[in-house]
Amino acid sequence: MTDVDAIDGPSPRQLMLRRARTHPGFLLGGSIVAVLIVSALTAPVIAPHDPYAQDLANRLLPPVWAETGTWDHVFGTDALGRDYLSRLIHGARVSLLIGVCAATGSGVIGTFLGLVAGYFGGRVDSVVSFIISSRLALPVILIALAVVSLFGGHLWIVITVLSLLLWDRFAVVLRSATQQLRSQEFVTAARAMGCSTPRILLAELLPNLVGPLVVVASLEVGHAILLESALSFLGLGVQPPTPSWGLMVAEGKDMIFFDARLIALPGAAIALTVLGVNLVGDGLRDIFAPEGRA
Repeated sequence: MTDVDAIDGPSPRQLMLRRARTHPGFLLGGSIVAVLIVSALTAPVIAPHDPYAQDLANRLLPPVWAETGTWDHVFGTDALGRDYLSRLIHGARVSLLIGVCAATGSGVIGTFLGLVAGYFGGRVDSVVSFIISSRLALPVILIALAVVSLFGGHLWIVITVLSLLLWDRFAVVLRSATQQLRSQEFVTAARAMGCSTPRILLAELLPNLVGPLVVVASLEVGHAILLESALSFLGLGVQPPTPSWGLMVAEGKDMIFFDARLIALPGAAIALTVLGVNLVGDGLRDIFAPEGRA
């Protein structure tokens, strides 16, 4: 290392990596999310049974920790004789797919609105602020229930509905951040060089908004997973026989007093997933903006 490097100290990227390696919440949440992602990607390989295969002769088998449980069905079977562990593993694919796709779709909408409102200001900002206020006045779960019940609970319909309902946080955060950046010297220099407005928005402003954008996106993934689970529990989300955690809770609710694991296991999977995603989001917020930590 040269004397100049010693004087300058670590770069911002090195500082962020150092904070990431020493942030317990981020490490814990990242470990949970990493395990879920690996499980979802390798579900056809690691799942011990076909999650759709029914075996009524072996319905409601107890888990391995019960007195009559076997290792052939570690978490037992459901009311149709389907292996519960296999359905939980494949359910991770559905939940993560919906969470990531819904957060991506809503992020595109919210980022566009937040950028144009924060950069142009004036009437454009007033119109976007009115749109945001109108969206915040609508109860998400009720609108989602109405739309999904009208058009059906297909997987991509659920993703589309959630994408159109969860963009408000992106818009609010990006609008505020863009207002702070639009008067910076690099934006003024880009205008003076004759750069077009789309180039300034996409090449100058957007790269400097990656931090807050990633934080909001990580939190919205957990929000989307919870909403999908609620819709599936009410029978208006992902439809049978797709192994969705919310649907598994709905299917097991009639057995809550006789076999609580049918609800406890998918409920724990939902809680653990949302916890991991929220820990990652909180950790990213502290890593990108340590001055905002309590």
